[in-house]
Amino acid sequence: MYRHVFVVLCAVLFAGQTTAVPAGTGITHPHSQPLGPFEPVRFASQSQTQIASSRGPFTWLRDSVIERIWGIDKEKQSLNKPGPRPRPEKSWSRYGSDIVLRIEVHNAEEIEALADAVNILFLDVWDSNENHVDIRLAKEVVPSLLGLLPRSLQKSYTLLIEDLSKMIYESQYPTSGFKHHKNGQSTSHTDLRSADVTDMFFERYQKFPVILQWMRLLVSMFPEQAKLVNVGVTHEGRDIPALRLGVRDDENEEPNKETKEEPRKTVMIVGGSHAREWISTSTVAYVAFQLLTEYNKSLPVTKLLKEFDWVLVPTINPDGYVYSFEMDRLWRKSRQQTALPFCPGIDLDRAWGYEWDGEGTRANPCSESYAGNAPFDSIEIRTIAEWAYNETQSKKTEFIGFLDLHSYSQQILYPYSYSCESVPPSLENLEELAYGIAKAIRMTNQESYSVESACGGIVTTDKGTGQRVSTKVESTGGSALDWFYHQLHAKYSYQIKLRDKGTWGFLLPPEHIVPTGREIFNSVLVLGHFLLGNRANDFEWSFISGSGSAEKENSSPRIFDHSFFETNTEELDKPHDDDDNGDYFSAVEDNVYQDEGWGLW
Repeated sequence: MYRHVFVVLCAVLFAGQTTAVPAGTGITHPHSQPLGPFEPVRFASQSQTQIASSRGPFTWLRDSVIERIWGIDKEKQSLNKPGPRPRPEKSWSRYGSDIVLRIEVHNAEEIEALADAVNILFLDVWDSNENHVDIRLAKEVVPSLLGLLPRSLQKSYTLLIEDLSKMIYESQYPTSGFKHHKNGQSTSHTDLRSADVTDMFFERYQKFPVILQWMRLLVSMFPEQAKLVNVGVTHEGRDIPALRLGVRDDENEEPNKETKEEPRKTVMIVGGSHAREWISTSTVAYVAFQLLTEYNKSLPVTKLLKEFDWVLVPTINPDGYVYSFEMDRLWRKSRQQTALPFCPGIDLDRAWGYEWDGEGTRANPCSESYAGNAPFDSIEIRTIAEWAYNETQSKKTEFIGFLDLHSYSQQILYPYSYSCESVPPSLENLEELAYGIAKAIRMTNQESYSVESACGGIVTTDKGTGQRVSTKVESTGGSALDWFYHQLHAKYSYQIKLRDKGTWGFLLPPEHIVPTGREIFNSVLVLGHFLLGNRANDFEWSFISGSGSAEKENSSPRIFDHSFFETNTEELDKPHDDDDNGDYFSAVEDNVYQDEGWGLW
C-alpha cells in the first residue's frame, strides 16, 4: 500500500517528459573533434528545435502540488513550459570564453610539465589518468599553456567542449526539442520516454531542499526499513542528511543484557563530495530508492537489508551543491571561508586525515584542490569523521564497505590514492570485487568501467631508489577512500567515477540519471553478494539480456538468481584469503584509535 501511495505522489510531483537513454547508447557530443595547432575557433551554433506544448491540467496539478510543498513562487511558470527563459548570467557568464581540452600524455616528464603549467596558470583539471588530462581554460589562455609545455604536448590535444557557457545553459535549461546525436542520428526526448512512473523523481537533477523533502517522504513511507540521520554539519549551518536502511530481527531490537550485541555490519555510500558532480548525488538517491522499494519484493535486496545496514548520503557537500544550482554550475569545493575572502572553499576529498598532503596547496586557497590548512580543516569532513568514529566506538557499527561516488571517467578505483608505493593488504579481494562490479555495470547497460588503483598517474621507476613512483597532475592525499579503508577498516572501499568519459564531463544530461543509477544499484548487489561470504566469480549472471532491454523494463534488471544470494555461513565471518597472518586488518584492533594511528585529530 505504501509503495502505491508513494508512486502516485511521485507521479504528481515529478511528472513530465522522461529522458532516459536506451541501454548501450552512448552519447557523442557533436563538437568533439581532434585539433591541430591551436588557432582561434569560430564556434558554430548548434541547431535546436522548439516543440511547443500547452500547460495541460495534469501539469498544472503537479506544479500546484510542488508550489504547496516546496514553496516555489506562484509567479514562476510551469516547469515544462517551452520557449526562451531568462539566462541567469551569474551561472555561466564567467565561462563565456572557456573550453575544455584533452591533452594526451605519454611519460612522467610530460605529466610533470603539465602539472607545473596547471599550478602556474591556476587551471581547472576535470579529469586525469595515465593516458590523458582534461583541462578547462579560457581560449585566450591556450597559447600561454602551450608555451609552458614541451613540444611533444603542443600538438597532442583534442577539443572536447568548444563552448562551455552554452553547454552550461543547455544543461540547466534544455529545450523540449533538444536532440543528442549518436552515429549521425538524432533522437528526441519524446522517443526516450520511460513507462516507469517511479523514475519521475529522477527525470532531472533535483535541488537540495527537494532531495531533503524526498528523503523525509521515503522514511515516512518505509518506517520499518529506513530512518533519517544527520552525519554532519556544513559551514553554512546545514545538516548533512543520510538515509540509514536496514531491518533487524525483533530479538536484536532489545538484545539480552546477558549477551553481547554484535556490531551491525554497515556499508556507507556517499556522493556529492564535489558540488558540480550532480550525477553522484542522484545516483546515491536512486540506490536508496531501489533498496527500499525492492524490499520484500526481491529476495536479494531483502537479504541485504536484513544482514547489513546501509548509510546513504546523497551529498556530503550541501553548501557547494546549493551554490552550484544558484550561482556557479561548475563549483567544486565547499563554501567554507579561507584566508583569502575571494577564494572560499576546501576540496572535501583532500581534507581527510589519513596521509593528508595539503602542503602543496596550503598557501593557495584559490586552487581547486585546496586541502585546507591542516587535516580535517573542513567542517563537513571533521563532523562526518566524528560521526563515523562515534559509531564505531559505540560498538554498534562496523564499517565493512565504503563507496565514494564521483564523476567522471567511468573508473572503479581501490586504495590507496595517496601513493602507489603502498599496497593494500586486501589487494587481491579488492581487485576481484572491483572486476565483479565492472562486470555488473557492463551487463546492465553495456558501459565499460576500468579497474585500477586510485593512486593514478604515470607509474615509473625512480632511477635512484629503484622504487615505482607515480607522477600525477593533482595531489591525491587526504581522500575519503583511504581514510575509511585504513582508519575504519572498511575492507571493501572504492571510489567509483561515474559516467561519462568526457563528452559531457560534469554536465552530463539528466537522461543518464536512471541508467547510471541502475548500473550502480546492480553494483551494490554484487558488493552485497561478496559481503555475504561468496566469491565474486561463483555465481551465474541472469540479467535482462541485450543492449537496450534494461531501459525498456519497468524495474531494474535482475543480475542474480535468488539461489546465489544465500548466505555462505562458513565464509561470512571468515576473512578472505589475503586478510590473515598479521596483515593490517587482523593485527590492529584495540589500539587503532590511538592518536598516532587514528589520524582524526
